[in-house]
Amino acid sequence: MAEAAWVAEVREFTRETMARHEIPAVALAVAREGAEVFAEGFGTREVGTEDAITPDTIFGVASVTKGFTALAIMQLADAGKLAVDDPVVRYLPAYRTPDAAGTRATTLHHFLTHTAGLPPLPSRFFALARATAGDPFATPPPSWFADHPPLDNADDLLAFIAESEFAPLGAPGERFSYCNEGFALLGAIVERASDRTYADYLRVQILDPLGMARSTFDRGMLTGRVDVATLHAAREADGRRVILPAPQPSYVPLWYPAGGLNTTARELLRYLEIYRTGGVSDGARLLSGAGIARMLTPHTAGGGPGAGYGYGLGIRRDYHGVKIVQHGGGSKGIAAHVLVAPGRGYTAAALTNLADVPADRLALAPLNRLLDLPIATPFVEYGAADYPPEQLRRYAGTYRGGEGQQLVTDVADERLLVRLAGQEIVARPVGDGAVVLDLPSGEMYARFLVEGDDDAWAVALGSRIIPRWE
Repeated sequence: MAEAAWVAEVREFTRETMARHEIPAVALAVAREGAEVFAEGFGTREVGTEDAITPDTIFGVASVTKGFTALAIMQLADAGKLAVDDPVVRYLPAYRTPDAAGTRATTLHHFLTHTAGLPPLPSRFFALARATAGDPFATPPPSWFADHPPLDNADDLLAFIAESEFAPLGAPGERFSYCNEGFALLGAIVERASDRTYADYLRVQILDPLGMARSTFDRGMLTGRVDVATLHAAREADGRRVILPAPQPSYVPLWYPAGGLNTTARELLRYLEIYRTGGVSDGARLLSGAGIARMLTPHTAGGGPGAGYGYGLGIRRDYHGVKIVQHGGGSKGIAAHVLVAPGRGYTAAALTNLADVPADRLALAPLNRLLDLPIATPFVEYGAADYPPEQLRRYAGTYRGGEGQQLVTDVADERLLVRLAGQEIVARPVGDGAVVLDLPSGEMYARFLVEGDDDAWAVALGSRIIPRWE
């Protein structure tokens, strides 16, 4: 397709998506073979203003940060300061879980791949407590967990995990369940192996070599700077949805490695280049080819059909014949997505300043046109299945996670009804014990986990395993 045609389509698709989801701002940047081919801003930095977005506008990227944390670990492995197969307790002796043998067997590899067996815990609410104090848009901790003093550092987090009562999801390496705690602790390991703070290590070893001069972990330093996107949140007012500025920062140093980076779409292209080239960007080698290859290996299944997970990166082996490397990020006022198709020389970053909107579809749209696919082609097109009522009844119940997830299911008229995030949804069966939930932000994949003839003991909701609540 001629460039002018696909650019016009991408612009139209971006604007339509923004209108449908009421997104105040989007920055989208795309490169081919290392050369920028599209970089534009859409919307305004804050609702009610005329401050235009550019490709150099600074946004929070939330969990896109995890790839940077994994890269730091792999750099230290290249330098001989650690090994990814080392046990976590070698660097964090205070790491404890209810499974003593599992604790000893947990390695850095398990944290990097979200396979340590930790269920969703409420740690982040207490880790971010000081930053979110007084913020009317902050999400409170789930009511089904006791309150706890703030967690200010890695030692506090380690003590919190050690004192928490939970059933591990399985032995280390057995099951994938997205885990922010693991990446927060990887940040602590970076500090202990490098003798630098996490943010300082990232600045010296990754951000500066990549020329990411506008990137920072301290959002407080952005106060007063121009070209910074304001965080926003959605609220109900007089029966309608309203988008409001929600500028108070949420992240603190303990949680930086899990999601604290602020950067630009254009600077992210510099970072993504290393996954296309085997470790090099603009003449700077960030990691050995072997290290990049290990990061890009799908070590575990992750988050739905065809999805795998490497080190801080999602891997899709076959998207219409193309391998995709990607990661998303979501938090208050943030929905971000980065995407690399190494075999097609494609890199893209899509950043927004509103949570729960499809930034992934914005990053994918230009690749779809490159592949001569309809621009709105999704990552996964689900089939259809029929479940007998007796099977559905095994899924009925309440499932709760420590990060505030609550899914309540029931069977009526031979259909599975799901209550999630204040909505009642008729689940759409898609096979293998899985259903799709049609949410305003898009399709969510959920698979019920059963053993033998028992009722489901958990549901894999998106990328997290949520246990049944008894």
